Amino acid sequence: MAFLKTQERTKARFSLLLLDLEEYYFEQHTAYHVTTSSKKERKVRGSFKVCSRSVIFDPEDPEEPILKIPLRDCKKIEFVDRENNPFNEPRPSAISILCVQVIYIKESNVIAPYRNERGPNQVTFQLEGWSKTEDVVQTLLQLHRASCLEKLGDQTAMIAANLQSRLARSSFDKNCFQSVAEKPHMECAVEMVMPLVSNPGHVCITDESLYFQPLNGYPAQVIQIELHRVRRIYKRRHGLRPLGLEVFCTENNFCSDIYLKFYKTADRDEIYYYIATFLENHVTEHTAESYMLQWQRGHLSNYQYLLHLNNLADRSCNNLSQYPVFPWVIADYTSVRLDLTNAATFRDLNKPVGALNKERLDQLLARYRGMPEPRFMYGSHYSSPGYVLFYLVRVAPEHMLCLQNGRYDHADRMFNSIGDTWKNCLEGATDFKELIPEFYGNDCGFLENKLRLGLGRRQNGSLVGDVVLPQWASDTSDFLQKHRTALESQYVSEHLHEWIDLVFGFKQRGSEALAAHNVFHPLTYEGGIDCDSIEDPDQRIAMLTQILEFGQTPKQLFTIPHPQRITPRFQNITRSPSSNSPVSDLSPASQSEDSSFEDLTEESRKLAWANIGNLKLISSHKIHKEAVTGIAVSLDGAAIFSTSQDTTLKMFSKELKDFQRSMSFSNMALSSCLMLADGKTVVCSSWDNNVYFYSVPFGRRQDTLMGHDDAVSEMCWFDERLYTASWDSTVKVWQCASDSSSSHKRSQFQLLAELEHEAGVNTIGLNPAGTLLVSGCKDGAVTIWDTSSYATLQQVHCHTGTIHHTAFSPDSRHVLSVGADSCMQVTDVQTGMVISTVKAVEQQRCFCWDGNSVLCGGQSGDLLLWDLLSNTVTQRIPAHSGAVTAMWMSELCSTVITGGEDRQIILWKLQS
Repeated sequence: MAFLKTQERTKARFSLLLLDLEEYYFEQHTAYHVTTSSKKERKVRGSFKVCSRSVIFDPEDPEEPILKIPLRDCKKIEFVDRENNPFNEPRPSAISILCVQVIYIKESNVIAPYRNERGPNQVTFQLEGWSKTEDVVQTLLQLHRASCLEKLGDQTAMIAANLQSRLARSSFDKNCFQSVAEKPHMECAVEMVMPLVSNPGHVCITDESLYFQPLNGYPAQVIQIELHRVRRIYKRRHGLRPLGLEVFCTENNFCSDIYLKFYKTADRDEIYYYIATFLENHVTEHTAESYMLQWQRGHLSNYQYLLHLNNLADRSCNNLSQYPVFPWVIADYTSVRLDLTNAATFRDLNKPVGALNKERLDQLLARYRGMPEPRFMYGSHYSSPGYVLFYLVRVAPEHMLCLQNGRYDHADRMFNSIGDTWKNCLEGATDFKELIPEFYGNDCGFLENKLRLGLGRRQNGSLVGDVVLPQWASDTSDFLQKHRTALESQYVSEHLHEWIDLVFGFKQRGSEALAAHNVFHPLTYEGGIDCDSIEDPDQRIAMLTQILEFGQTPKQLFTIPHPQRITPRFQNITRSPSSNSPVSDLSPASQSEDSSFEDLTEESRKLAWANIGNLKLISSHKIHKEAVTGIAVSLDGAAIFSTSQDTTLKMFSKELKDFQRSMSFSNMALSSCLMLADGKTVVCSSWDNNVYFYSVPFGRRQDTLMGHDDAVSEMCWFDERLYTASWDSTVKVWQCASDSSSSHKRSQFQLLAELEHEAGVNTIGLNPAGTLLVSGCKDGAVTIWDTSSYATLQQVHCHTGTIHHTAFSPDSRHVLSVGADSCMQVTDVQTGMVISTVKAVEQQRCFCWDGNSVLCGGQSGDLLLWDLLSNTVTQRIPAHSGAVTAMWMSELCSTVITGGEDRQIILWKLQS
């Protein structure tokens, strides 16, 4: 189980979990526990461990119990000098401890609640290296004084001073380097963080590896992570402060390889950026938006996406206060069969757990309204250390014992039944917990009492054993398999974004959280309180402890509504009674025969884009005197039309491989061109504020539309409507009479709408259905319009300079824009959220894309093939000697024509 990954490094009985919370293990010495009965001395060999708040003796004999003596319960600690009486056998020096409590752990080598023996007790230890005895006693006396201080803040400060003194007197042992050729970059003092505990030591980073060397040599003398194995690194909040760093050597595992807490943010940042720089050429850095794009398009499962969001939101399996949180998705734990085609089977993902029961919610709201500030609806959180261990006690019993001072919870409050737990989350007055990733994993150990733990006896007389499963699950493996299927089901895929809005998104805080009944205690939110501003150390520690034990809300990742997932067509999900269909019956609905041709075309496009890197240059032609600005192709593909800043429209014959006509409409540059649906008319836009109509059969200009007060930058045509964009900050929509034949007269164009912008419009594009228009401006704003109402749907200032080109994805769900800031931005049409940002090394001037891959024309003149899911350039194809300024792609994506500042047009063909 991933949760226990850090514990697998050692099989020893001793564990840091035997310490109190916030306690440190400093040093160990081989020693003997000496007891005397009937004048007979008995010695038990083992390890004497000095900790910041206790002494622990770990015997070598596993049948002997581990002894723990809290220093606060010690009345006297003294050094007993060795005895050299010639008449008696010599006795080595010893440590004598008079205490009022001894705690016995793992008696008979069984994990069980601790046994506390109270009352006066004299305990004696002899160190094997007896010469160190006096020094160890002095250390214990110093730590004893700290434990007996009245104020917790003073105790903590004195122990921290002792720790820092130890760290300052030691350093990383460079003999531990894997290679003598390694070059160290930096080292500093840190703590390795594990669930509930941390271990101080030194970190050292070299040009090859990251090393951690524990101060106490536990669990190993050194832990090494080779930098070439690192896949992800995250900065973390630890104790509400920016001191954490987590390193992963896997892509999809939610448990990291090491989590370090630094004492200085600057040290953390230096090592973070050193590793990040090393990874730049090896690993792609992902953002919430880039993961969202992958998830939306089906490249990430719901499970994988939630793991990535948890990671980005500071959730870690090494920090139980910020453990990854997953949703309850099933609401039916009573049926004999699980029907995943029935929406009633599922939990309402649009509501937090506390709002799922209306009667309980009404009571909570009544209390909320009468509450003084700061007000909150729920008195407990949906994720906390106690809830995590509630679920995991069967595989992490020592963690539960550590958290609860050596005891398990009452047997009737344990995780006994999945159905009962869900019912309590619906009806309990203070139970609002969500789930953890293990419920959707492959390891069913947390549901089974394989360790045969004595977890207690319930009021009905039954022992706490395996978790009781719903009737629809035959065993634990079957439960997890069906639970995973439910998480990836169509219903959850269509509604998961609603739960993300609550936990990671715009409904997490503010008025939206209030409207969604999603308000928790202010201390649970990031930035809810600055603990460093609390001057009284006792109050500060108490506040921090309260926050960490109560649980923390994830870091907010999204501030606007999260877009829905693009889901395939499945059988309809109904609200009808369950048909008892098994999970395996869920299958894609068959498509109608009428769509077979469209499907064939779509398959051809997919195949073309899968091989788009195989573009082969067929021919290149320098037919203009200035940069090419637009490309259009006749319906039969025989003629290519291009516009240029040299003021001309040129007609080029593919068959003759030569240009046949050259037309000039004014003495100013032409900015774009398009072929009308009749195949007989080419429309050109010009910097002289006009639009020109050129008749191909008659070989002459047929009409001029004088429609703007500044240069016309680009045009679109759909269903007898012309859309013109201009630097006069408008886009105008013109209706053309449907019976206009091949001769377009100015009087036959009617102005339908004028779409106002705040800056000059440089580019526009229509979605395939003609229902949406996107415009890109010189001020970096992308605006999405409804072409039926001409209403603004979204406006996003996503670039810092002029936008060169923008276009919808084939499914109309996203808009891609490129600009002078060298950024490529993907905007979600539904929400207006920028879901992917790629910073390129050069400006991209024009592009074609299929929603995932982008064929770009760069400032350098090369064609670049970008994979937006990984934000990487997968191929660079040499093309023009100047910037690529125009690009055209055939409907089946098998032919590409590009134009550039080098005055050339280049024909490309996809090689099979």
